[in-house]
Amino acid sequence: MIRPRRTHRPNKPPPELLPAARAKDLVAALPPGSRSPAERYVAGLAPGSRRAQAAALVRLARLLRADDPRAVAWWKLTPDLIDALRAQLADQAAPATVNRVLSALRGTLHAAWRAGLMDAASYQAARAVRGARGSRLPSGRAVGPEEWRRLFREIRHARSPIRERDTALVALAYAGGFRRAELVALDLADYDAEAGRLRVIGKGNKERAVFVNNGARDALHAWLGVRGREPGPLLLPVDRHGRVLPRRLTEQTVYDRIHYLAERAGVAAFSPHDCRRSLAGDLLDAGVDLATVQALLGHASPATTARYDRRGEAALRQAAARVHVPYTGTG
Repeated sequence: MIRPRRTHRPNKPPPELLPAARAKDLVAALPPGSRSPAERYVAGLAPGSRRAQAAALVRLARLLRADDPRAVAWWKLTPDLIDALRAQLADQAAPATVNRVLSALRGTLHAAWRAGLMDAASYQAARAVRGARGSRLPSGRAVGPEEWRRLFREIRHARSPIRERDTALVALAYAGGFRRAELVALDLADYDAEAGRLRVIGKGNKERAVFVNNGARDALHAWLGVRGREPGPLLLPVDRHGRVLPRRLTEQTVYDRIHYLAERAGVAAFSPHDCRRSLAGDLLDAGVDLATVQALLGHASPATTARYDRRGEAALRQAAARVHVPYTGTG
């Protein structure tokens, strides 16, 4: 489902892409009960991709002077207008973000063509927009070994069952390298306790196996001793009275809980995705080959995994230390 996002609006709005009169021409007029191309596109994505791509469509819609992607007649976009959209996006965001938004646009145009709202020639001309070139340094950070120790010490002070749930949550987020959507989608039936294997379906509807061992496996079994063996979500909410609630955690709850625990432990803030980043970097530092780390994280391309490799940064740091600048201070 597409929901317009509440975002901070700067005091000075960005330049208008469309005059108001032309923007009215892009208002969708669909038969009652039919779904817009934006809805069709988002509904066809894997659960882990829907939130990000729905947000990308909201971003595009606002450039077109609409707050809701469902109100945009995407099939009326011309190549010139799409090129202008790309140029404005390139002024506002990093290349990877621009390409993600353009991917959402192409998917929506494809949905419009399949629904008979565009002829083949118009669709091919509109979707031929070039991607953005360039790259940026990875965002986020890696969590260090001492920070993990402080975090788990802080969790240990909590009462049961929130203690066992939080320990399992953090242990799986790091040792399993799960995306937030993957973590909350795990069911008890996905876990093979004898093999220590979790079955997860990630982006692109691709299934992979994740093995948990050592402290992560112990943490998961401690939580299962509290949770019980009833079918349903693997990780459950715990209310302020210590009652385990039989429903699924939300992605936002995972984000908020990890942020809260880091703050309580005196650890610099990090996100659930930083757990994946930390796992990838730690495994590569330990000599695990790139292909294995790629398979563990469920990346479609080894280039994505390589962005988490800290070894190149360490070499750059060592090289910089070899440069001698003969400055000894003033006075």
